[in-house]
Amino acid sequence: MRHLLAAMALLAATPLVAQGSTRAPIVAWTYTVKAGDTFADIARRWSVDMAALGDANGIPSPYVIRIGQVLKRPDPNTTSQPTPAPLPQPTAAPVATPKAVPRPAPAPRPAPPLRPPLTPRESDAPRLQWPTEGAVVTRFGDGVSGIPSNGIDLAALYGTKVRAAAAGTVLYAGREPQRFGQLILIDHGHGFVTAYAYLGTMTVKEGDKVTAFERIALVGKSGEAKRPTVHFELRRNNVPRDPELYLPPRL
Repeated sequence: MRHLLAAMALLAATPLVAQGSTRAPIVAWTYTVKAGDTFADIARRWSVDMAALGDANGIPSPYVIRIGQVLKRPDPNTTSQPTPAPLPQPTAAPVATPKAVPRPAPAPRPAPPLRPPLTPRESDAPRLQWPTEGAVVTRFGDGVSGIPSNGIDLAALYGTKVRAAAAGTVLYAGREPQRFGQLILIDHGHGFVTAYAYLGTMTVKEGDKVTAFERIALVGKSGEAKRPTVHFELRRNNVPRDPELYLPPRL
């Protein structure tokens, strides 16, 4: 299956590079150790530092793992911080007991915003169209099985057309076995790539040039989808963006 390794590397939140190993990159956020695996190889397939992988799983050097052990990928949005040194404690000395002073009632905390503030849209970003009809059932950053979503999910009916969100070149059209099932990746230039997953029948192939809103697939149910759904992502240089900030508003 040509270019499958490149497609899987893209969705693993690591830079899209050619893989020299015959073992595929890991795109899931968790991985079960198999016979023949080494800690260094798992870190390489996840494109993460061995120390970071060890910290995320409580495994100290020399990073001993066992078959059947479940490892989780370090969160790319957080970095480990050194433990601050304890503050020096003053020596005991006779002091007068202060008089109790009434404490004012704390001011009520403002309610947190439901959504993060809008970020500026890059001037060279592609002008996206909604890839299919249907309601948004998972938004960017929502937890899915304890993992923040890198895109949005649209509930749709079987056989509904899935269209290219913008003009571009098909980088990959095939099956991703870990999570996403039938998967299409389209390159729009300037580092922008859109991903369409959980698809049914695909109607384009690698290398095809597509126009904006051209049909590329039909809605189905594949990968980890439990019902007919389209998973849609927008990335720039493999960094996820909230697609709804780039899509036109729906009435």
